[in-house]
Amino acid sequence: MFRLLEGDRGRVESTVTIEIDGYPVIAQIGETVASTLLRVEASWSRTTPVSGARRAPYCMMGVCFDCLMLVEGEGLVRACQTSVRAGLKVQRQMGPRKVGPSC
Repeated sequence: MFRLLEGDRGRVESTVTIEIDGYPVIAQIGETVASTLLRVEASWSRTTPVSGARRAPYCMMGVCFDCLMLVEGEGLVRACQTSVRAGLKVQRQMGPRKVGPSC
């Protein structure tokens, strides 16, 4: 599991709370959803469509698409390219992406 480096850590004005699958998580302003996810115990971001295997952020630069997550208001996005903001709600993608008018 990863942790924050020393520095701005602990300064109230530099943190926000986001939700990952309904659970509150403290994040640093300026970091990505993927880097926040890597600090929680269950650090996987999605399951594969065929086998259901868990995937986690890998490349951290938007190339591999292993960090795809459902971000409220944005849909399915790469978590390594999405900055945190106060009140952001994120869900892990489970299996194949759902397509249609109700998505």
